[in-house]
Amino acid sequence: MTYLFYLVPAAALVALFFAWIFFRQMMKESEGTPTMKEIAQYVREGAMAYLKQQYKVVIVVFIILAILFAVLAYVFHVQNPWVPFAFLTGGFFSGLAGFVGMKTATYASARTANATMRSLNSGLKIAFRSGAVMGLTVVGLGLLDIAIWWSVLKIFYDPSEAQNLVVITTTMLTFGMGASTQALFARVGGGIYTKAADVGADIVGKVEQDIPEDDPRNPATIADNVGDNVGDVAGMGADLYESYCGSILATMALGASAFFGDGTAVQMRAILAPMVIAAIGVVLSILGIYVVRTKEGANLQDLLGSLSRGTNLAAILIAVLAFGVFYMLGFPNWWQLALSVVSGLVSGVIIGKITEYYTSYSYKPTQKLAESSQTGSATVIINGVGLGMRSTAVPVVTIAVAIILAYGFATGFHFGVSTLSMGLYGISIAAVGMLSTLGITLATDAYGPIADNAGGNAQMSELDPSVRKKTDILDSLGNTTAATGKGFAIGSAALTALALLASYIEELKIGFGHLAAKGGEMASEYLRLAHGSITDIVEHYDITLMNPMVLVGVFVGSMMAFLFCGLTMNAVGRAASKMVVEVRRQFREIAGILEGKQRPDYTSCVRISTKAAQHEMIFPSLLAIIVPMLVGILLGPAGVIGLLAGGLGAGFVLAIFLANSGGAWDNAKKYVEEGNFGGKNSPAHHATVVGDTVGDPFKDTSGPSLNILIKLMSMVSIVMAGLTVMLH
Repeated sequence: MTYLFYLVPAAALVALFFAWIFFRQMMKESEGTPTMKEIAQYVREGAMAYLKQQYKVVIVVFIILAILFAVLAYVFHVQNPWVPFAFLTGGFFSGLAGFVGMKTATYASARTANATMRSLNSGLKIAFRSGAVMGLTVVGLGLLDIAIWWSVLKIFYDPSEAQNLVVITTTMLTFGMGASTQALFARVGGGIYTKAADVGADIVGKVEQDIPEDDPRNPATIADNVGDNVGDVAGMGADLYESYCGSILATMALGASAFFGDGTAVQMRAILAPMVIAAIGVVLSILGIYVVRTKEGANLQDLLGSLSRGTNLAAILIAVLAFGVFYMLGFPNWWQLALSVVSGLVSGVIIGKITEYYTSYSYKPTQKLAESSQTGSATVIINGVGLGMRSTAVPVVTIAVAIILAYGFATGFHFGVSTLSMGLYGISIAAVGMLSTLGITLATDAYGPIADNAGGNAQMSELDPSVRKKTDILDSLGNTTAATGKGFAIGSAALTALALLASYIEELKIGFGHLAAKGGEMASEYLRLAHGSITDIVEHYDITLMNPMVLVGVFVGSMMAFLFCGLTMNAVGRAASKMVVEVRRQFREIAGILEGKQRPDYTSCVRISTKAAQHEMIFPSLLAIIVPMLVGILLGPAGVIGLLAGGLGAGFVLAIFLANSGGAWDNAKKYVEEGNFGGKNSPAHHATVVGDTVGDPFKDTSGPSLNILIKLMSMVSIVMAGLTVMLH
């Protein structure tokens, strides 16, 4: 049975090999005219300069946190000695996944624009397969990191002992904190960068000066295109690397503990299952990527159908093969656990479809939103907020039903104390199912900013209007797939965060094991708790809603979601104000810009966005790390459970609202630009531009960062569990 483990490193290498093939194929394409090459080079240099600055800040934070974990492990002996190293590797691979994706995107955009001159299908294929480079790099590096740590820790901890399997899996879980920390810095910093440039470019360029989007006369247009790469590609890659690894690692840890008393062979089956499902998902993702193609003259609905063919094929095949995986591993309830996986997959598809319905201009909600632009920007904003709030209903009910079904299938629909661990394992394996085809679902997401940049390059290079029309269709598709991807990411985050809650309890048990090893009069009680059930820990700390510590934690967790969003939105507002002032100054002081006789100073706008993002990302990101530590120290495990539950409940709903409002505002503007309600430069267009500008930090800064916040607070709590147990 253990031979199945070798599928994991093999799948990782296959994913990285195909990512390399797609990258090489893209690089063989022409970047087009000298002007197209020059613009692409500007964007590449700006993106790389930003990323270098960001990594300098992140490295300092990582060194400080690694020293803290080393003190906990080697001085206080409340933490596994491998944790500091696992934390650093998680951060490194998360950053590497984002870096590779961004590097690819900056080379792909001009090539996509140039290929679109030949045909729409050529442009779609280059943009989508370039997005697939990041999708496959994320899953490849994720599985490789997991495979390496599993192989290394088995050398030092004998896997034939049940307790050692729990130690190995919970230690591996901590590298998820490194991935989460890097992901939050990447998402917040990149989101502030991209939206400061975007808002500045839109307010002065489109609203005040009536010049088109991505016009070369706009000083902020290069910074805007750079921002698409550092926020929507590098940030998203780091984000979903963390989601992918987190779901697999949480399921492995729960599997080791749920089957603790059934022997190591049963434990090993439960540990291998999520890894094998993820490995098979990689192969199916590659198959799905090759299915995506379209015909010339395709409309938005046709393009959505093209992408859906690939993602749906991969999802259906993984659902079928999950039955075979659990059967081969010898689970007595193999078909029921496979249905838990299916419930996760189906919920992901439903969330994707409902997001598409609310954010694509092919459907009524966004069309009605665009229609409201005829009465001004205020009604656009009011209706967009209302649309976002309404759009939360179906995803929340879907996740709620998926949780009940995943738990019920795993336990034979026996809901009680005796089946708690098995039910939680079912929920976490549902999260793995939802993310198993991430290779292709992330490709559809990463495709968006590549298509957006391709349109920008076509506009700035003054290509034939027919090329811009094709790239606009690809860009509109990208807006919808990006919104769908965000909904998918937050849905998987909700399931993973629930699994991490259970993993936190397991980490508390290991903390009691460390205390028992030190001896003393309480050693026997600590040992009992170390080998106890989840309910033993819950009773020991009185983790009930009647405990004020739990309620205080719930309030603090809910507040964190809103406070974090407020901080990141205000950061975008401050940075955008500086950008607006600079763009206005250039239009006023540099003669000939508006006539196209003088080139704007693009560099100063890139510098403003870079500096603002570096400065503004630090406080919100550190807050997400410090608050769980303080809650654990002051309120104990009961407060931490409340914090994580409150953060999950409020953060999940808020993230869906922000992503869907922002996506709908963006596509309402696109719908008007297609010639509806007066078309470009009409009063309706100006109203939707205002809506789109308000929605920018909603969908690209605050919203996407929330799912990382939810999981990072869980990961910090897990890593600090040993200290929390020692103090309480």
